[in-house]
Amino acid sequence: MSHQQIELPSGCSPALLDIQMSYCLQTVCTAQISLFHCLHGLLVNFAASVVSAMMMMLAVLSRCECFDLHQQLVPYAEAYAWQKAIIKRRIGLLDRGEDHSDTLIALQHPPVYTLGSVSKEEYLHFKKEDAPFEVHKINRGGEVTYHGPGQLVMYPIINLKYHKEDVHWYFRSLEELIIRALKSAFSIKASRVEGLTGVWVGDQKVAALGIHGSRMIVYHGLALNVTTDLTPFQMIDPCGIKDRGVGSIKQILQEASHGTEIDDTLLMDMAYNSMIKEFAELFQLDLDTSLDCSFQEISKLHR
Repeated sequence: MSHQQIELPSGCSPALLDIQMSYCLQTVCTAQISLFHCLHGLLVNFAASVVSAMMMMLAVLSRCECFDLHQQLVPYAEAYAWQKAIIKRRIGLLDRGEDHSDTLIALQHPPVYTLGSVSKEEYLHFKKEDAPFEVHKINRGGEVTYHGPGQLVMYPIINLKYHKEDVHWYFRSLEELIIRALKSAFSIKASRVEGLTGVWVGDQKVAALGIHGSRMIVYHGLALNVTTDLTPFQMIDPCGIKDRGVGSIKQILQEASHGTEIDDTLLMDMAYNSMIKEFAELFQLDLDTSLDCSFQEISKLHR
């Protein structure tokens, strides 16, 4: 096999050609290194900007406006309309990518029975037209329950996209915060019951849960019996459960202290403070509790 000879241009020595080729290679390498450093710098700056933006976004998303009405009686229909108005506003913000704040409402209701969207009236021990109190059928899940003075009702309005998009996780989280709050404030050992929703002390249900969601924004919430008169529960099968009772924090503490009188207002304050503390910690939210005004003033803001 023959090999072709490469002829150099006239006046060009092999040594000079080697020098020129070496110079060209060095120039190319230098350019590549410069390009690498430039790209690296751009990537570092971009990553820093992304991290900074994410930290700022997380700081915004962690805010939760808290409406503290825990010592006020708010009619159920008005509180329900208030929740729906907030939901409507939040969905509008969501469509524009501006829904960056959750909401918590804490209050009490005058005596009222509420039924979930698919509740069975067989769990009522009265005819609806002869009901001892108002009856409202609403869009939450679950069966009939009772709300009344002495019961701490908390309505978190939360976008689960900023937490965990799992309704079962949310239910268990609400139960967990109640269990923690009862232990922290009152040294009451509460628990869950397999297959049932809510929080129990022994065979007595002390807290009921019910929610509804729209585009992963959930509302309604929980009701904790603090100093509640439990008599109205006898007119229903609470949450459709026939073989278990209903209890309250006051009842449990009085039984443990052999009937010692306990101040109702103090108990409600203790329950509320413990509940919002556990709520903020469990959901990692920064509660804005500076919103101090009456229900009438607050509701005007959301109409």
